[in-house]
Amino acid sequence: MSHLFSSLSDQKMRGPKDLGMRICIIGRSSSGKSSLANRLGSKLKIPVYHLDQLAHLPHTNWQRRPNPELIAAHDKIIQTDKWIIEGNYSCCMPQRFQRATFVIWLDPPVLGCLWRYIRRSLRRAPERVGGLVGAKGEFSFSLVRFTLFQYPKNRVKYKKLLTKGPPFLILSSLRCLNRLYKELGLIL
Repeated sequence: MSHLFSSLSDQKMRGPKDLGMRICIIGRSSSGKSSLANRLGSKLKIPVYHLDQLAHLPHTNWQRRPNPELIAAHDKIIQTDKWIIEGNYSCCMPQRFQRATFVIWLDPPVLGCLWRYIRRSLRRAPERVGGLVGAKGEFSFSLVRFTLFQYPKNRVKYKKLLTKGPPFLILSSLRCLNRLYKELGLIL
């Protein structure tokens, strides 16, 4: 049975170790998934996997791998004892949630995420956390369309999956995300 918590204090959590050793971080594009995953991974000494890096071929303009390849790589990772996986990819979400000890869903307002995506794209930081190695470009109108039109539909699927999965936390704003950083001692 899954449980929704508005903050970690609702769970009587004492720190990040209470999340377990198999953590999923899902949410909108540019909501902070990669950064949170890396901070948690450093704190807990757990390997971090960015699904965008598994789902796309390096040194391309975000060319997608076929789903069977993504699912095979994903399923190999989730069979290990310790991982933090950030990203959505509905094609492999059910088995990830089955193995996860905790899910954190970053779901801030869409306009803020789009602004962060555009700003990130303009900066063209080749070594950004969660970025694709050797990516030929960063900005994509298809990702903007996905964020505006497809992601809201996917939210319905994610909610259904979470009702059968591990405990989870939904963060609906950057203020909530900042509070989580503080509660988990992730602020540098």
